Amino acid sequence: MPDGETAGATTERRLAIVGYGKMGKLIETLAPEYGFSVALKLDEFNNANFEGLTAENFRGIDVAIDFSIPSVVKRNVEGVASLGVNMVLGTTGWQEHAEAIRETVRKNGVGLVWSPNYSIGVNVFFRLVEEAARLLAAQPQYGAWAWEIHHSTKKDAPSGTLLKLVDEMKKAGYARPIDVSSNRAGAHPGTHEIGFDSSADTIVLRHAARSREGFARGALQAARWVAGKQGFFEFGDVLFEG
Repeated sequence: MPDGETAGATTERRLAIVGYGKMGKLIETLAPEYGFSVALKLDEFNNANFEGLTAENFRGIDVAIDFSIPSVVKRNVEGVASLGVNMVLGTTGWQEHAEAIRETVRKNGVGLVWSPNYSIGVNVFFRLVEEAARLLAAQPQYGAWAWEIHHSTKKDAPSGTLLKLVDEMKKAGYARPIDVSSNRAGAHPGTHEIGFDSSADTIVLRHAARSREGFARGALQAARWVAGKQGFFEFGDVLFEG
C-alpha cells in the first residue's frame, strides 16, 4: 500500500478519468491502492465534443484526473468545475489559459492540483535546480543550459516540466541566458537535465524517469489529497505542505 497506509484505512472514493490513454489506463490499474474506484472514463469516443461532462455522469464522483490533450483542457476544467468536482490536471501545453483556469477554479469553489510532472523525484529535482540557480546567480562565469528527451508521441516541446525548471531558475535570480533544447524519439519516458558550465568546471543535474508509473502514482496521491479542498494548488503543495 502507498505511503504506509493499510487496507481499509480510508473510505473508497469514486474517481473519473478524463483522457483514457496510456496514462489513464495505468491510473485505473493503480487506483485501488489509493482508495479509489474508477466510476467514469471519458475519451475521444464518448467526450469528443464534451458531451460526457454531464451532471448525471459525474454524480457521486469525488475527484477527476485529466490526462487528455492540450486543446481540450480549458473546456474540460470548465465543465468539471461547473459540476462541483475537484480535479488533478496532468496534461501540459495549455499554459496560455492559466489565468482563465485559475478563475474557473475560484468561481466554482472547487479544488485543483496542477503539475507538469507528477513524479515525486522530479518535484524534488525542481527544488534542487532552484537552489543551484540561486547559488550561481551571482557567479557570471557560469552559463546554463536546459535539455530534455521524451518519446516521439509527446505533444509539446519543450515540455511543461522543462519550462517549469527554467522558470524556477529565473525565479531564483538566475538572470543570464539559458539555452533550452528538446529531443523527441522512440519510447523514452523522459529525462531532464540542467547544467552550469564555466572555464573551471561543469555542474550537471539530471532526472531520468524509468516508466510512467511514477507519474500515475503521483497523480493519484494528489487526487487523494485534494478531495474536499478548495483552491488552486501545485503538486509541491501536496508533497511539501507544512
